[in-house]
Amino acid sequence: MAKPLEVDQVWLDRILEQVNGLQYGSVNITVHDGRIVQIDRTERTRYDQPPHKQASTEQKAANGDQLRAVAQ
Repeated sequence: MAKPLEVDQVWLDRILEQVNGLQYGSVNITVHDGRIVQIDRTERTRYDQPPHKQASTEQKAANGDQLRAVAQ
C-alpha cells in the first residue's frame, strides 16, 4: 500500500514559488517513498505568428540566401 504523502509548509512554499509567475509551462513534482524529493519547472515562451503568410515566405527566402552565402 502507498505511503501517505508528507507535505510541510516548506514544500508548499517551494511549490508556490515555482508556480508563481508561470504563464505557459508545467511544474512536475517527484515523490519517492511518500516524500517530495524534487520539483522541476519547465517554462515555455510563445511568440505571435506572423500576420501574413507572405511575410513567412519572404523570411524563408531571405534565410535561404543567408545560408547559401555562408556555405560558399
